[in-house]
Amino acid sequence: MTSESIATSNDSSLQRSSDLTRFRLAPNPGPMSLDGTNSYVIGAPGSGHVAVVDPGPEDEQHLAELAAAGAVDVVLITHRHADHTEASARFHELTGAPVRAVSPEHCHGGEPLHDGEVLNAGGIEIRVVATPGHTSDSVCFHLPADGPHGSVLTGDTILGRGTTVLDYPDGRLGDYLASLDRLEALGPATLLPAHGPVLPALDAKCREYREHREQRLDQIRAALNQLGADASIPAVTDAVYPDVDPSVRWAAETSVAAQVDYLRS
Repeated sequence: MTSESIATSNDSSLQRSSDLTRFRLAPNPGPMSLDGTNSYVIGAPGSGHVAVVDPGPEDEQHLAELAAAGAVDVVLITHRHADHTEASARFHELTGAPVRAVSPEHCHGGEPLHDGEVLNAGGIEIRVVATPGHTSDSVCFHLPADGPHGSVLTGDTILGRGTTVLDYPDGRLGDYLASLDRLEALGPATLLPAHGPVLPALDAKCREYREHREQRLDQIRAALNQLGADASIPAVTDAVYPDVDPSVRWAAETSVAAQVDYLRS
């Protein structure tokens, strides 16, 4: 699947993303959300029941398309950011389905999620995998029966294009690296990200992400050696991201802060 096919999916109904999942692209493109948020529907063919992951922004057409996919057993949230959670309460009203997230404030009629929990919704086994780092409440959803190697809905922990911002100080690099290890151990599962195109091999993408982080850490070490150990985050950002677009400058500074904290601690 290409980024172009995802970019046009909000003009129609749900699009197939794996054997047991479909998605709809929410109409919320932006510098951080890329083409928009991928809202997923999980369900065994013919069951008539589904689980919905990350209903996204409060857009009535988008929510109506998701609600029409089948009887919604549960709504699952990958993490707290508004482009994933804004419509949660409204979607609960529309479907009556419990909304479950790690953070109680994003639950509506449902209990908080727990690491290692195994759900059965839409006739599918869904395993909750805690993956803090992007945010402290980030989780992924592992579908071991989805295709020959299973699939994993990664939220913003791993994207289909580009790299993930660590929302420091809530998100921490040490946690994130440990989360990459957990996900890599799931093997070459289909990677179903909340932003960007579907990718074929989760373990390979985890290794790519880790290599990228190590390269950034080397750049930040070099900047601190040149500027001094107590250099400010803006100064280090200038050295490491000299051409960053002003619209995402804050994200660059946040990532630098997370990595400087990791090195200093």
